[in-house]
Amino acid sequence: METRDWIRDGLRAVATGLLTIVLAIMNIPLFVFFVLGLVLTPVLGLGLVILPGVTALIRAKADVSRRLAGWYGVRIDRPYRPRPEGSLPIGWGAFRRIVTDPATWRDFAWLLPGAVAGLALGIVTLALPAYGLEGILLLPLWLHLGGVWYGYGVNWPIESVAQGFLSLPQGVLIAMLGLVVAPYLRRFDALFNQLFLGPTKAAELRSRVSRLTVTRADAVDAQAAELRRIERDLHDGAQARLASLGMTIGLAEELVERDPATARKLLAEARETSSDALTELRHLVRGIHPPVLAERGLDGAVRALALTLRIPTSVDSTLTGRLETPVESAAYFAVAECLANVVRHSGATFAYVSMHHEDDSLRLEVGDDGHGGADPRRGTGLAGMERRLAAFDGTMSVSSPPGGPTIVTMEVPCASSSPRTMLSSGTD
Repeated sequence: METRDWIRDGLRAVATGLLTIVLAIMNIPLFVFFVLGLVLTPVLGLGLVILPGVTALIRAKADVSRRLAGWYGVRIDRPYRPRPEGSLPIGWGAFRRIVTDPATWRDFAWLLPGAVAGLALGIVTLALPAYGLEGILLLPLWLHLGGVWYGYGVNWPIESVAQGFLSLPQGVLIAMLGLVVAPYLRRFDALFNQLFLGPTKAAELRSRVSRLTVTRADAVDAQAAELRRIERDLHDGAQARLASLGMTIGLAEELVERDPATARKLLAEARETSSDALTELRHLVRGIHPPVLAERGLDGAVRALALTLRIPTSVDSTLTGRLETPVESAAYFAVAECLANVVRHSGATFAYVSMHHEDDSLRLEVGDDGHGGADPRRGTGLAGMERRLAAFDGTMSVSSPPGGPTIVTMEVPCASSSPRTMLSSGTD
């Protein structure tokens, strides 16, 4: 790691430590008001208003802690049960949902321990760099205040300019130590919060079942839509051409003896029609499962696709081996849809595709230098891609601010099925 990297990470950790101290102090009044809401529930029903409001604040504060934990590599998923559509945020129904949600009581159990741990670790995170800064600035402090005490190896108190200069290297070392240690203290705090704020095994299983129910329905709908598309393409395309071909050949048979010239012309038309029908069938097959994907895998298929685009498109890949066929197909069509959107909507002059397989997860990234503004809710095909990936527990995120650039990131859990080494990284 470069010097500026650990200094930047250390300074960010110190700033996060200061924020943690503020958030930890907030835990105490939230604890008090939560208990107050429970106590006042039998009294004129005041708790039916107080408790939902306090719980919303606690959950918002816990979400901030989860987000901060994510900065240090600790993922904490939200464990709360969703609020039924159309339900009121206050009242008896809200009160009952809150007290019957196990995540509510885990948050409540976290408030005081989280306050103690957050304060202690936050103070230590700030104290070391601050003490080092004091050593660096000790000489002007001594000249201004006199009688300053500091560090080890220097006579206490500082009684001369020379002793003030001796505090400088100690201050630098202590400040550096503080910046190095700060990210580890923040990660330890994140791991402590994970014990309380993460979902339980039962909550994870319930969320998993709910997600599978939705993705299964989406997969069934997508499969039905795909079958309808294939049927429509066959009926309107190849099937119509083949019917016309049969009629043309039949007419040529009738004319072959009494009008050979016309028969030859009809046979030439039939040959052209059969060629068109074959071309349509090939396009239809490519839309189901491209032959290049079966022959060369995801890496080769995406590279071949990039070569057909009218804007320069680079492909960076570290894939080593073939993936499961359904995953390869879903990933290929997701990338193809992204690149089609780039060509049709983005106004970009350059695009790129990045594909990497790490920790049994396929990570895809498609970006461009266009004008941005892509929104999955506006029907640009991104929503369909997200549903396709969700059938494999995949996720998709879109970053497309106005003015660009647009970056679509997709992750699909999967394992490599072959040790065969494919094309490494490169640029088309």
